[in-house]
Amino acid sequence: MKHLTSIAALAAGATTLLSGDVTGTVTLKGTPPAEKPIAPLMADVNCGKAAKGTVTTRHYVVGAGAGLGNVFVYVKAGLDGKKFDAPATKPVMDQVGCLYEPYVLGAQTGQAVEIRNSDAFLHNVNFMRSDAGNTTFNFAQGAGAKPVDKVFPNQEVFVKLQCNVHPWMFGYIGVVSNPYFAVTDKDGKFTLKGLPAGKYTLAFKHLKAGEVTQEVEVKDSGAAVSATLEVK
Repeated sequence: MKHLTSIAALAAGATTLLSGDVTGTVTLKGTPPAEKPIAPLMADVNCGKAAKGTVTTRHYVVGAGAGLGNVFVYVKAGLDGKKFDAPATKPVMDQVGCLYEPYVLGAQTGQAVEIRNSDAFLHNVNFMRSDAGNTTFNFAQGAGAKPVDKVFPNQEVFVKLQCNVHPWMFGYIGVVSNPYFAVTDKDGKFTLKGLPAGKYTLAFKHLKAGEVTQEVEVKDSGAAVSATLEVK
């Protein structure tokens, strides 16, 4: 069920925003299950050495004030008929310590995503199934291998990557057809930069807590929003 939250005006004395910036916080309602140590990672001869302390799952990353990390925030409606060139910049999905970093990444359709392996041993990157008609792939990436660029022409939230060599390794890419997206930080904070004045539907999608939407009106001075997702 959608949970619509109120749209807060920018408070007096708040940080000055660029024109059209939308800032906000996503919080989690409820108590999530405890994250579990990834025992196979710790037991692996290579991964165990590369790990920095005990490595756990990242299903619910909850920070200060119940802020929820790894939420993909994007404009879902309100940009009809507008076309956006793919940026030349490349978001990076890395493999570090037998984990995909970041766990959740954002990219625009047509934009190259750079996939790296920073570990000193072999991984493979498998995009095995697409619900949106993006071309799937599966390639090996050894130690010191050159980064590989992959482009997703169709909107898909989420593209799921997996390493079959280390089957606990998953990474997710939210691919949308506009440049107005962000991933919340560890405290649930995000910014959508430079969104033109107008009325939009924002979506807030989390791998475990699902998706909620809300309407927002963006002024030339920007807007501040808040949203809540619930433990499922």
